[in-house]
Amino acid sequence: MDLVAASRAFVAVARHGSFTVGAAAIRVPQSVASRRVAALESHLGGDLLDRTSRVLTLTEFGADLLPAARRLADLADALEHDAERARRRPFRLAVPAICPPRELALLAAEAREQGLHLELSTAATGEGAAIAPVPPDVATWSVPLGLAAMREPVTHVENLKHRAGTGFRTIWIQPEDDVPHVRDRLTRLGASVGLRPAQIVLATSLVSAAAEVLSTEDLLLCSAAQATDLGLRWGPIGELTLARGYDAIAGPRATLDRVRRLLRGPVGRALGVPS
Repeated sequence: MDLVAASRAFVAVARHGSFTVGAAAIRVPQSVASRRVAALESHLGGDLLDRTSRVLTLTEFGADLLPAARRLADLADALEHDAERARRRPFRLAVPAICPPRELALLAAEAREQGLHLELSTAATGEGAAIAPVPPDVATWSVPLGLAAMREPVTHVENLKHRAGTGFRTIWIQPEDDVPHVRDRLTRLGASVGLRPAQIVLATSLVSAAAEVLSTEDLLLCSAAQATDLGLRWGPIGELTLARGYDAIAGPRATLDRVRRLLRGPVGRALGVPS
């Protein structure tokens, strides 16, 4: 027997003095309310309602137990209300600044369909979780990196070596890629093929780096999705496989697992993972 449902039926019928009206108040058929009250009477060992007269009244036993039944019904209502509020509580998730607003909006919308209300920000606040850079070999999301330019991209870094009588082209690294598994590997490659130190530069922002590339022969280290957004032509690096790696960290384990499992695609699209 469902003790909570039976108590609700008993409280509603007692309040309205009618099985028909009480059943309507809790949105169940009259026959269901009647069965629930009868089951409660059997469970408690006594009649709760006097059905012998035309007007439905409480028995003495029923009058004694009605306050407890009302408390149980009220507590169940409070529990359901609190559970709904907890399900709808926003889950704070910091995401990289490179994520386009449209993709973040689609991510938040799909998360709601999965019962997860995300509150997204592009800066870690110390609260909630984050989609943070990690080495690609341990990442949930991996974004291949290459070189982008206004015209044909350079497919081999060695081709950027300075030659007499010509200027030299610079590779700009955006702040998102100022991590050892990207920055250090590219810098070592540049040194090994004879590039000048000044040919691989860490930019202060993606905007400043893109401005250099859009106005010169320089190149931008970026994902294919970023190159498309900026109107640049992109290609992988021939001598080296570089990638951004990301994982969900610093939040409740169960919620992080839900983000990885249920939102793998939407998060990936926001980060620039190839479809």
